[in-house]
Amino acid sequence: MDKWNQRATIGKTTFASTFIDTTKEGKKFLSFRSKRWISVILIHLLFFLSFAIDIQTLEGTLNGSRFLGFHLIDPFTTIQVYLSTYHLPINMIIGTATIVIVYLLIGGRTYCSWVCPYGILSEIGEKIHNTLVKKKIIKSRKLDHRVRHIFWAMFMIMAFTSGYLVFETFNVVGILSRFIAYGWSVALSWVLVVFLIEVFFARRAWCTYLCPIGTTYGYIGKVSATRIQWNDNCDHCMVCHDVCFENQVLDLTRAKYDEQRKEKGITQQYVTGADCTLCGRCVDVCHADALKFDFRLKGLV
Repeated sequence: MDKWNQRATIGKTTFASTFIDTTKEGKKFLSFRSKRWISVILIHLLFFLSFAIDIQTLEGTLNGSRFLGFHLIDPFTTIQVYLSTYHLPINMIIGTATIVIVYLLIGGRTYCSWVCPYGILSEIGEKIHNTLVKKKIIKSRKLDHRVRHIFWAMFMIMAFTSGYLVFETFNVVGILSRFIAYGWSVALSWVLVVFLIEVFFARRAWCTYLCPIGTTYGYIGKVSATRIQWNDNCDHCMVCHDVCFENQVLDLTRAKYDEQRKEKGITQQYVTGADCTLCGRCVDVCHADALKFDFRLKGLV
């Protein structure tokens, strides 16, 4: 991907080219998409090896695990357990607190792009979806992303009223995580159904509109320390908006805010939307170096 000589929009770049970025001098290096995929694969390789050959490094699944003996529990799972049983074991409290602290530092929805195994499938489905739309085989559909909060509340209510973790029966993230660690399950057929919905109906439907796990991490991410920083090098080409998984968070890149920023003397801003997954796609494609990762607490450090 050569963002310096061509606007690196979805329509102008091949899927394979997005794994390699290029400097102005022509030097090639791994893009953030490559780094994210490597991260996801390595994490789940550890899950697999810990069970298959008992290396005891990262044991369990994404719902609950132990890393070198330290408990790690998914916050949404913990909330479901408490609402359905009115009780939390001390290990769950410790594991959840650990995860919350980690994601307060590195960014809540980094889980979605740097850890979740379904994220890779969703990116593949997105590319197929966009290709079909371009060829006018299907229509592009976009729903209101705020519907995710309604689903989040619904799953909470179901856990509270049923005493059962209802969401876990069709949680594609949990199904994939258990498949990678422990082996085949007929529940994978549901993952295929969700994937096909994303290909033929709505781009990244599970991650954008339904998944309460990502929504929970988004609530954490709203106040997390690691953010995408925008600066006034931006020429408002909107390529970043084109490739972003949750492009509503990049509304600040629009030219309509320039006059207001000029009046207030603002030359830098953080992307603070809770939906930002910190995937780095916007950084990968920005030819003006107007976007970068930044740690908001570095002054304290």
